[in-house]
Amino acid sequence: MNDARKITAVLPARLLATAQTNSGASLTQTLKTALEQYNHSEWCRKLLATQGQFKLDIDLEDLRRDREFDAHGNVL
Repeated sequence: MNDARKITAVLPARLLATAQTNSGASLTQTLKTALEQYNHSEWCRKLLATQGQFKLDIDLEDLRRDREFDAHGNVL
């Protein structure tokens, strides 16, 4: 993590304590995880907002034929 920033933030002590207890990690790791989860949820929200906006020329049968299966018929 070469581009790390040291920050000062005023946050509710109970919120931090609960989050850190739930994560079982250090304060830094707890905050990092929370920010990663926030970024992921925003990415998902934006992706879902695009639903139905793209025309995909994908043939479902072609996709099914393109898969590889093991001896028991499970997709690899």
